[in-house]
Amino acid sequence: MRRRQMIQISLALNVLILIPVTWGLLADSAGMAQAFGPDQPSRRILLAVYLAIAACSAALLLWPGGRMLVPGLLAVQGIYKVLTVPLLGIGHPVVVTNLGIVVVHGVTLATILR
Repeated sequence: MRRRQMIQISLALNVLILIPVTWGLLADSAGMAQAFGPDQPSRRILLAVYLAIAACSAALLLWPGGRMLVPGLLAVQGIYKVLTVPLLGIGHPVVVTNLGIVVVHGVTLATILR
């Protein structure tokens, strides 16, 4: 795939996944409490991070001139998502989702950085 297409896929994936996740966290749904723990300051900080990633991804989808910012966003995302493996364990539902996203973002990074 071409660079532009991979960038669009990664950024759209961020937005499409984070809209329901952030909504669930804001609504304090039972599924979110089970996956992310009870509503506490640490979970609200994670919500802020997720909202920032979603906002940056949406802005970069709409602002093609910002493409040079994409590698940094995807790299930081990949690092923190991989770090969830030793911290939460491979069987945790958030970790499983994170690793799927890491694969897509890794392909995107490999495509745009070669």
